[in-house]
Amino acid sequence: MKLAILSSPFKRSHQSTRAVMAQVALACIPGVIAQYYYFGIGHLIQIALCIITAWITEGIVVALRKRPVLAILSDNSAFVTAVLLGLSLPGYAPWWVSILGTLFAILLAKHIYGGLGQNIFNPAMAAYVFLLISFPVAMTGWLLPQDLLGNPFTNWDGISLIFTGFTSDGFSLHQMATSADAITQATPLDALRTGLTVGRSAAQVVTSPLFGDFAGIGWGAINGAFLVGGLFLLWRRVIRWHIPLAFIATMLVLSAIGHAYAPERIASPLIELFSGATMFGAFFILTDPVTASTTNKGRLIYASLVGALVFLIRHFGGYPDGVAFGVLIANMCVPLIDHLTQPRVYGYKGKSSHE
Repeated sequence: MKLAILSSPFKRSHQSTRAVMAQVALACIPGVIAQYYYFGIGHLIQIALCIITAWITEGIVVALRKRPVLAILSDNSAFVTAVLLGLSLPGYAPWWVSILGTLFAILLAKHIYGGLGQNIFNPAMAAYVFLLISFPVAMTGWLLPQDLLGNPFTNWDGISLIFTGFTSDGFSLHQMATSADAITQATPLDALRTGLTVGRSAAQVVTSPLFGDFAGIGWGAINGAFLVGGLFLLWRRVIRWHIPLAFIATMLVLSAIGHAYAPERIASPLIELFSGATMFGAFFILTDPVTASTTNKGRLIYASLVGALVFLIRHFGGYPDGVAFGVLIANMCVPLIDHLTQPRVYGYKGKSSHE
């Protein structure tokens, strides 16, 4: 008999990276379906473009590094990065936006650090911020939910809009986004920020047809769909509860306090939680196992920090939503958070007070 000497910890996961990533992609399906139902084929095309670009780019990089191409591609990490980025992009952004963003995510946010497990920033969010800063017009061109469009909109119109910039009838994205009466902004958070800028109160803005009777036509259902997908990940123990709960709780508390003290500027907590990328961020972005904190206390601190940053950016920053910025800023703090929240080694008593 041979005695194997191993280092702690001894807790073993029965799920491979490939299985974990596959389940994350599977959990995105409810959100993808909801996006398709309310906004059409756009996100499906963006996701497809991101996946193809991610596979090709990662394959080339891995081959140049003389590592097994198929083995690394089959871990599904590039696939999930592509799916998350495709879901984050405006559905009818130009085709080159998704390709350029995916190149940035795989090359500069992942492999420049050494590949999976070495990157310090969430690749999908790093790419999103790069695109948002570099191409703000393309990255803020969200289409209205199909129920609010004044012109008929087919899947072919969506394909034509992405690859040519115009629908089959010659309408641009801007024309489609402003085709409905009394609606000038494509997303609830955009409408809220614009309304406040021109002197309207939050209560007046939410009477717009864009908001409907929930947190925004389409957006409330999409956030609900990602919530369902997130609960699936919790049930499968792919993610832990600390990050989603801390993030959502922080957003809820801050928005409740803000709405109580400044209702003319800050909308209800329901809108804060079910508009924009709140649920998508809580369960799919913040929980990235590589760039998030690794201790239980650290996860709570990390997610609370992101929640506070998102709230501040939404209401005092220059962008209507701040999930991507909040995540990247918190990513930089993760090494310090982990260092300060490491649990004490079993049996260690520390130095006595007189030493």
